[in-house]
Amino acid sequence: MDADTLTWWSFLCAVSAVNAVAWAVSAQRLQYQASKLPAEAWALIKWQMVLSAGYVLGCGYRSVFPVFDVQRQVLIDSWLSSVIVGRSVATVAELCFAAQWALMLRSVAQSCKSPVALKVSHWIVPMILVAETCSWYAVLTTSNLGHVLEESIWGFCAAMLVASLVFSWRHSDRALRPMLLAAGVMGVGYVLYMLHVDVPMYWARWLSDEGQGRQYLDISQGLADVSSRWVVSNRWEDWKSEVVWMSLYFSVAVWLSIGLMHAALGVGKRNVARSNHY
Repeated sequence: MDADTLTWWSFLCAVSAVNAVAWAVSAQRLQYQASKLPAEAWALIKWQMVLSAGYVLGCGYRSVFPVFDVQRQVLIDSWLSSVIVGRSVATVAELCFAAQWALMLRSVAQSCKSPVALKVSHWIVPMILVAETCSWYAVLTTSNLGHVLEESIWGFCAAMLVASLVFSWRHSDRALRPMLLAAGVMGVGYVLYMLHVDVPMYWARWLSDEGQGRQYLDISQGLADVSSRWVVSNRWEDWKSEVVWMSLYFSVAVWLSIGLMHAALGVGKRNVARSNHY
């Protein structure tokens, strides 16, 4: 294995171990708050914990068994690295992450009495389901156009979430505003990254494939291919194009997922305080 590849893979594995410990410690601390909250508030936190666990575990798995889907490229020579396994794990994990954001936005919408935020919270998971379908289309057919659509939907979802937070700001509790501001800033950064880096990257790959007259697979051919074929490569040259997004995705995005567990506690406490006030 190339030295750079080994260093990067070791980083992914180490971060995944730290993330698992961080989730466990966070879950234990949140359990201490259970008796202080009404059932509805605690139910939100429990759902956040379960969904975050799905995302943390999914990203940990993908860190240990990295896959470059369209190229069928893997780092570890095992069926555990096969594209069909990796993409299935990714689908479940990403739906968990989307559901976390939907639940959090719904809770904020109820706290701020924002009908706009409430409607957007209902649309997040269905939109990500469409994005996952586009991802599977890209992976099975090897056409990067599916990834262009997938990442565009993720970016649009984030933009809608940021807009919802803006609409909620005026009626939000002052104690919640730092959290809303942080989420908004991160959302804007994510949208800019998708528009200027991620989507253009997949668009350029699709244009290159089209220019070379690439022959794409049909769905049945793709299913057979992702189930039985993987190309092992330990060369840095083959992985370096994926390093930035994978490193950020399996670290920062997981920290956000764990952070949403704590944010749910903050929103729950504010909602309880508001109810007691009225």
